[in-house]
Amino acid sequence: MLLDVKKLFEQEGEELPFQFEMDLSDIEISQVYPFISAIQISGKVKNIEQIVYLTAQADFDFNIPCDRCADDVRTQYHNTFSHPLIMQMNEEDQDTYILVQDGKLNLTELLRADILLALPTKYLCKEDCKGLCPICGVNLNSESCQCKQHQIDPRLEVLKQLID
Repeated sequence: MLLDVKKLFEQEGEELPFQFEMDLSDIEISQVYPFISAIQISGKVKNIEQIVYLTAQADFDFNIPCDRCADDVRTQYHNTFSHPLIMQMNEEDQDTYILVQDGKLNLTELLRADILLALPTKYLCKEDCKGLCPICGVNLNSESCQCKQHQIDPRLEVLKQLID
């Protein structure tokens, strides 16, 4: 979605609301496509005391396997993003502001990056997930396995003979 925000920079108190859907179902994360619904975006761009701010909310459903036990982790996200906007950029402004060239702001590109950067780096079904047994593959959250728990690295087997 492309917004024309040029007149917002000229008039203090001016406001431009927006609302649209964004589809990220083609984004692959950890070999799955976790965005299971369209992302509902709403927000506004407003000139407050000669500074133009973008505020946006993104609501979506997300489904991805747990990184420890591979059970599905279904989550609903409600993220809020805010950015100050400028028409001209100095070198010191590069990390602080979003540059709006020709008075046009590409909301889809900006919010796509915001949403992907806000996602966690590790997906867990619960904080204390026990994962899978490395020997038999049983999900240790739902049952315990009968595997020999103290496995010795085969490369160190010779050293075990010294102890015996």
